[in-house]
Amino acid sequence: MDLDVFIERHSASWQRLEKLAKRPGRLSGAEADELIELYQRVTSHLSLVRSQTPDPATVERLSSLLAQARSALTGTHTPAWKVFTRFFTHRLPAAIYLGWRWWVPAGLAFYLVTGIIAAWIASSPDVQASIAAPEELREMTRVGGGYESYYSSDPAGSFAAKVWTNNAWVAAACLLLGALFAIPPIYLLFTNALNVAVGVGLMFGAGRGELFLGLLAPHGLLELTAVFVAAGIGMRLGWQVIDPGKRTRAQALAAEGRSVVAVALGLVVVLLVAGVLEGFVTPSGLPTWARVGIGVVAEVLFLLYVFVIGRRAAQEGETGDVDASEREDVVPVSA
Repeated sequence: MDLDVFIERHSASWQRLEKLAKRPGRLSGAEADELIELYQRVTSHLSLVRSQTPDPATVERLSSLLAQARSALTGTHTPAWKVFTRFFTHRLPAAIYLGWRWWVPAGLAFYLVTGIIAAWIASSPDVQASIAAPEELREMTRVGGGYESYYSSDPAGSFAAKVWTNNAWVAAACLLLGALFAIPPIYLLFTNALNVAVGVGLMFGAGRGELFLGLLAPHGLLELTAVFVAAGIGMRLGWQVIDPGKRTRAQALAAEGRSVVAVALGLVVVLLVAGVLEGFVTPSGLPTWARVGIGVVAEVLFLLYVFVIGRRAAQEGETGDVDASEREDVVPVSA
């Protein structure tokens, strides 16, 4: 094979491939097809040169050209740190924000139910007696009793880890079991409301309610909000089974399910913060106002994260789903 004649015959194709490879994001459909065709053609050219006249300069030229074209065809790799950063600045807050119409009402209903049951328990000795024997109630509500000493019952680190693990399981159950027609999240919310109401009601009945709220607020505000988010997003997932809209149920559950995974991963971090507060701040020797203040600051920061950063990300088109390149193709439907 005469190398000079071969180069002269195919140099136009090589130049065209180089031109197309330099602007992959601005190609028309026909140009993209041409890029693929030229890439395959030049690959065969490189194979011929290597096998018949392995000229180093030509091999290097074609290898570099094919590498550039391959990058244009497959796209560039996004660094892991950019994926990680985008997850916490766009995907996660948008997913939580877009579900606020579910989890905010869930939280309000939780506090309403908790307040009603707690007031009923606090004002009714008969109800208190049905919960436990008088001796057990005194032991739980006395100074240094069960409710007060619970937060310092284990070393702070192990207690925080135990609380984090337990709350993460509750949140995961709310999120993943929500597909069962949204029933499990509602049940889990109610049982948690009942548990909190019993503690609040008994302590207020014993005249020590403010102390109990002072112990609950530092970690409870953020912890409960995370549970509300999990329950609300889980219920929204379950609603897709009932009313998937214009999508098939499989498509709706797939799209919502990917957002649920994003929320689940994010809530692990949120609940870790709540666990640290419960293990180190709640039982600390800080005055009540300082402990409660720390809890309020953590809660406000989370809400700002969702309703400022998340709202902005949602307005930019973020949905909490994975990128379009990572989703399955679907057939368009009419509006």
